[in-house]
Parts: sequence; C-alpha cells; structure tokens
Amino acid sequence: MTVDQIERSIGAQSDNFSRIVLKARTVEGIFIKAPDFAELKKKNFWRIVTVNKMEEYGQSKDLNLSRIFNGQEFVKIASK
Repeated sequence: MTVDQIERSIGAQSDNFSRIVLKARTVEGIFIKAPDFAELKKKNFWRIVTVNKMEEYGQSKDLNLSRIFNGQEFVKIASK
C-alpha cells in the first residue's frame, strides 16, 4: 500500500486498534505516532504495537515494545 492509502485507512487518530493484513501474515495492533513518525512515513515505514504488547505499552509508553513494518507489505487495514 502507498503512504496515502495507509493514512486514509488509519484516519486522523493513530491509536485506534487495527487489523493489518500483510503479504505473509496478519498483525493486530495500534499505529504509534512517535517522534520519528514523519521520517518513517516518508519512507513508508510504520511503527505498530502489537496486541500482545499493548497492555505493557499502555503503562510504560516504551517505544521498544513497538515494531516497524514496511507499508509495501500491507495488503489491507481494517479498524476494529
């Protein structure tokens, strides 16, 4: 997916729970607007905290709990 397609899919709020279908697998989590958000977005990379790390991220806001995914691997994004 392109940057524009991904931005339309996630909407104005990045903290909505989403199901992201990649070419090889499916990931569920939230998109994070970290300090490097604009730089990553230019390169079509997206920082996502997966479901199994969300509770810990909610308490600590530690960016090391997130993973960076390449937007070219995205097939579909569905908000929950």
